[in-house]
This record gives sequence, C-alpha cells and structure tokens, in this order.
Amino acid sequence: MKKVIKSEYRTKPRNAIIEYLKENADTRFTARDILNALNSKDNSLDRSTIYRNLERLSREGQLVKYKESDVNATCYQYSEGHGSCHMHVHAQCLVCGKIFHIDNKHLKKAATSMKAEYGIEIDYGKTVIMCRCSDCIGR
Repeated sequence: MKKVIKSEYRTKPRNAIIEYLKENADTRFTARDILNALNSKDNSLDRSTIYRNLERLSREGQLVKYKESDVNATCYQYSEGHGSCHMHVHAQCLVCGKIFHIDNKHLKKAATSMKAEYGIEIDYGKTVIMCRCSDCIGR
C-alpha cells in the first residue's frame, strides 16, 4: 500500500497573507483590512482570494476567526505559536488594538462557576475582553 503524504498548500497569495499576519500577530484584522494592506504593497489580490485563504488558514488552526460586536465583519488573528486559541481568553486594547492571550486560573474558575450556575460554556476562541493595555493606560 502506498503512503499518502499530505503536502501543505502554498501559493503566492497565501504566503503574502501569512507573512502579513505574522508581522502583525498581535492585531486583529478583517478581510478588508488585509486586502487593503496587501494591495497597497503592490499585490494584486482580489477579495475572493483573501476570503478563500482566510477560511483555509482558519480551518488549519493558523488563524483565530471571531465576530466582534463593534465590527460588522468577521475578524482574524494569526495564532500560530500561541497554542490552541480555543484554550484561552483574548483581551484587546481599546486604544491601540493589540491582542493579548490570557491563560489565567481565575478566568478558568469563573468559567466553571458560570457553567454550574447558568449552564453555559465559554467559547474561549471567540471570547474577547476589551481593555486598555499597560502602554495605553492614561492615554
């Protein structure tokens, strides 16, 4: 029997998207933000290429995909190197937009309490606490 080797699907647009997201790993983006940023760097990518690649990268676990209440679009953040983004809460600075990964025993204890008291489970991969980061406090 032949062993099937699964190769990683790489294209120039995918590489450009990954490179851009890695360079800005502590920020969340919409597909439009990514499209505008990449096309301003002399890439000629269309919207469907961006969406197709973002969906694939999300399925592969390289991006966190979530919906924020104040943005009328799906947001993405590069997640490689952060482990599973479904195992910790995210905090986003209201001033600079930087995203932090929070793995905290108090938050886990609160999640356990909410499940016991209200019968709900927190979806960590889609949970975002809005805050002011230490660099932006006082601005």
